[in-house]
Parts: sequence; structure tokens; C-alpha cells
Amino acid sequence: MKPEEKLELIKRNCQEIVTEEELLELLKKKKQPLVYIGTAVTGKPHIAYFTWVLKLADFLKAGFKVKLLLADLHGALDNCPWDVLEKRYKYYSVVIPLMFKAIGADINNFEIIKGTDFQLKKDYIIDTLKLSTMTTIHDATKAASDVVKFGDNPKLSGLIYPLMQALDEEYLGVDVQYGGADQRKILMYARENLPKLGYKARVEVMTPIIPGLTGKKMSASDPKSKVDLLDDEKTVIDKIKKAYCEAGVIEDNGILAFLKHVIMTIKMDRGEKFIIERPEKFGGNIEFSSYEEIEAAFVKKELHPLDLKNGLAREINILLSVFQKNKDKLNKLDGEAYV
Repeated sequence: MKPEEKLELIKRNCQEIVTEEELLELLKKKKQPLVYIGTAVTGKPHIAYFTWVLKLADFLKAGFKVKLLLADLHGALDNCPWDVLEKRYKYYSVVIPLMFKAIGADINNFEIIKGTDFQLKKDYIIDTLKLSTMTTIHDATKAASDVVKFGDNPKLSGLIYPLMQALDEEYLGVDVQYGGADQRKILMYARENLPKLGYKARVEVMTPIIPGLTGKKMSASDPKSKVDLLDDEKTVIDKIKKAYCEAGVIEDNGILAFLKHVIMTIKMDRGEKFIIERPEKFGGNIEFSSYEEIEAAFVKKELHPLDLKNGLAREINILLSVFQKNKDKLNKLDGEAYV
């Protein structure tokens, strides 16, 4: 795969890359660049996580070494109780690899790293303190504002969060940090401030935050907005049927967004079609080869919201079948981590 082809693969479904020119130059110069994404072990992983799992799979196909930081300390900084950090880390460390298995990704060059394995070392702590002397409270608050749950009575921990995330780029030895668009302020903080410590600025890659089932962001704290990885088939069908999906409307439509960024990305890679099964009396089955075809039919109101939901629920249940096969083990870990 040529550098330009790798760039196009990484760009698909992306919202922003800072900068594309730097990324292309990296792809030309380095045979196996390194990318990481960090996720704080706070809320329970749900199906929107497939957005970044698929993007990491793209990085793997493009020849990257991929590091997933399971940020236990960041979880604590964002108000996760200290006594469940280890249990949540364990839950994440089991379910995330299953997500890669669900999409059929090759994870030979994928590595999970625990935050406390390197973030408590002397040099890292000193750099955190150095960075704190160079960062105003205003800038730290601004950087963390779209990620950290500050609430009405903010804690100091939330201001440390972006400083550590910036330093993770250096201490993980990566060329690229990848995250959701809600991470943008932290990623830009990293680009601006790491050079102050004599470290290089990294390339920052962002994908959009897809709407949940209620039309807002899919959130671990709002059960109505999400499908959980451990939901059974009936629960998935019921949740999708109740989801917001106004006929002909694309904006804030979590059903369409998940189809675009997850299901149809998988289908396109496998050369498969999206099939909606219907009785003959309702016109029989209908097939779509691309997301664009689905959206066009939906906007023209040639595709009924209920048919779309039924088709999506079927695909989600196929995707989550690997979790149902490991249900007993996962339910035990879930019960320990999320009491």
C-alpha cells in the first residue's frame, strides 16, 4: 500500500487531521509508525466504541503499531471511585479485544497498556509538575472542558487530566494520537505545550462523535441513548425500535450515524450488502451496497424508519454475538466493575 493510499484509509470517516501534510510525510518516512488512543476506565463500553475500534483497525491495515491506553489514573481523575479502578480496567481489557474479534480485525500489531504501568514513574511525574508550571488554570480548564465531568463544584483532578494526556504521547513513544472530536481541545493543548518541554508535537487524528439513540451523544450514563455490549437480542431490538429516527431526517439520527460509521464500513470492507428483511406483502427484502444509497432512500422517504431499524437491529445482534458467547464470564466481570 502506497503512502497516499494509507492516508486515504486513515482519513475515511474522520472529522479532522492536524495535519494531513504531517501525516503523509510520516507515512513516507516511517515503515511502521505508532498511534495510540486512550480511554479512561470510567463508564461501561457500548456500541459507539466500535467507531474507534474500526479506526484503529484502519491504522493496523495501514501498517501502524497500535497502542490502546487503558487509562486507569485518568478514570480516577474523572471521578471514577478508586476502589473499582482495577475491576474496570479488567473489564475493559477483556471486552475491547472482543470488539476487534467481532469486526474480524488482525491485531498482531495491537497492544494494551495500563496507565499506572508508566504514569507513576519519576520522570513522568516530574514532567507533569513541569507542565503544571507552564499551564494556566484557564488553559487547563479549557482543554479538559469537553471531556472531564467538572460539575457544579469542580475538582483539581480535572485540571491534571489534560496535562497527563499530553505527556502520554511522549511516554508511549507514538507519532500519532487518535481520539474523538470531543478530545480536540486536549489534542491541541498537547501540540502547543509538549514542545515547551523539548518534545515534538504529534499528528492528531479525530473522528466524529456519533449521536445516540435519543439523538444526543451516546453516553454510558444514559441507558436510553446506547446499546450495551452485553445486551441480549431482544433488548437490542427493543432499544432500536424506541430510538429517535424521524422519517427523512438525517440530523441527530443515531440510527443512520451508526450505519455509516460502523455497519457499512464493515460491509464495504467485506464486499457485503446491507439487507433489510421484509415479508413479501410489504415489498420483500431490500438491499443496499453503500451508505449513500441508504441515506438517499431514507431522505426521499422510500425507506421507512421501522424497516431501517429492523435491519440495523439485526446487524447489531450479529456484531454482538461474540459477547453473548462469552456471556457468563462477562456478566461476572461486569457485576464486579459496575456495582
